[in-house]
Amino acid sequence: MTGYHGNKVAEQASPLSDLQKYFQITPAVCPYKLPLAAAYKHARFSRLPEPLMSILLAGGYRRNANSIYTMQCPDCLACVPLRLAPGEFTPNRSQKRTLGYNLDLRAEIEPLCPTDEKMRLFDLFLKNRYPGPDTSAEDYYAGFFMNTITNTFEICYRQGTRLIGVGIFDLGTTWLNAVYFYFDPAEKKRSPGTYNILALIDFCKQHGIDHLYLGYWIKAVKAMSYKARFRPHHLLLNGCWTAAPECPATSAGREPASAA
Repeated sequence: MTGYHGNKVAEQASPLSDLQKYFQITPAVCPYKLPLAAAYKHARFSRLPEPLMSILLAGGYRRNANSIYTMQCPDCLACVPLRLAPGEFTPNRSQKRTLGYNLDLRAEIEPLCPTDEKMRLFDLFLKNRYPGPDTSAEDYYAGFFMNTITNTFEICYRQGTRLIGVGIFDLGTTWLNAVYFYFDPAEKKRSPGTYNILALIDFCKQHGIDHLYLGYWIKAVKAMSYKARFRPHHLLLNGCWTAAPECPATSAGREPASAA
């Protein structure tokens, strides 16, 4: 397994090279609304063994349902994979305040399951965050969350019996991949997205998990730039996981939802 400080992903090049025949490149409109042409390098799989998923994540790939992809845009390198070493993480003052705001919450790991309770909360979140007729909780669960190719779970946050938020994540022996998070819009003051990542970091520490993947960091996109506030973190630059400079993040952004 690669380390964090300048170790080349090329150590795992052989398995990645063997998989390249399954991938194709498809032009697309930039999903992050940047004014440049985008392109997905992607492939569909029925199931991926945990060690292979680990290699793909370390190579900068992401999962969307049963598709594994990376951005391979012709004129843009804005999407930078970011991961944490949970054992190295110490919360800053703002993150400590977030922990204090949420002392009344209980976090429970549960099987991936679209209950009525979750559907109501997710539809409320989507209506507030992404209003429109083309998004529904049922579609997300059926087409994305439940259509998984690895070990996927939910972490549910409750105040008493009331559901506040749900995080979806993939889990391996030595890695955790944050997939998505939704929450009650009325609880925005809690900074629930930040709290979700702090809870995942704590879970990783408790279970000796080395790598927490937070997806892409995109400096120019406020909804993605919040990830840089979790320090220290490492960026995949020129095929090498590199420790980010110890400087404060410049953009607070909005409360995060998707981690992709």
